[in-house]
Amino acid sequence: MARVKHAVSSQRRHRRMVRRAKGAWGKRSKLFRRAKETVNRAMVFATRDRKARKRDFRRLWITRIHAACGTEGIRYHRFIAGLKAANVTLDRKILADLAVTDAPAFRELAQLARAAQPVQAAA
Repeated sequence: MARVKHAVSSQRRHRRMVRRAKGAWGKRSKLFRRAKETVNRAMVFATRDRKARKRDFRRLWITRIHAACGTEGIRYHRFIAGLKAANVTLDRKILADLAVTDAPAFRELAQLARAAQPVQAAA
């Protein structure tokens, strides 16, 4: 029986890995072992930063909504609680967009949230 050699598949695998490290500097884009380290590290960063981007955008939306609530004279947490009580199902991304681009619509939402506030008992 003939001996199985892996030259073609190994070269293809190496070429694919080196191609993925194309933008790296120096040996990191030329040598297989260095390219493999670079690509694996890049994949770790890509995974981590995809998760971080979601957190960053949520923080940005909350900041924008908070600022718009300040101009309407209502606190952020009361605004969100009022919208939940009024069964308004807009997420923070849409609320932030309304706060930036459509102030009259956001003003109506703030009035709606203020009207739907649960009545607090006096202590």
